[in-house]
Amino acid sequence: MTAALTAPEHSHTAAIDQAAQWLATTPPRQRPAPLVPAMREMFGLSAVEVCAAIREAQLIRARAA
Repeated sequence: MTAALTAPEHSHTAAIDQAAQWLATTPPRQRPAPLVPAMREMFGLSAVEVCAAIREAQLIRARAA
């Protein structure tokens, strides 16, 4: 029997998409530091979800290049 991947670290939420879009479009000098705790508070994400948003932001920037 195989378990479904339904844990929070395997879901992709609108908040992650919003955080990724913000990160991809905000210049580094305009971002708060430290970034992960700030994004957790700004978007209501867990640390794992912030990491997912960072990965997605990198993909967004790569596609735009």
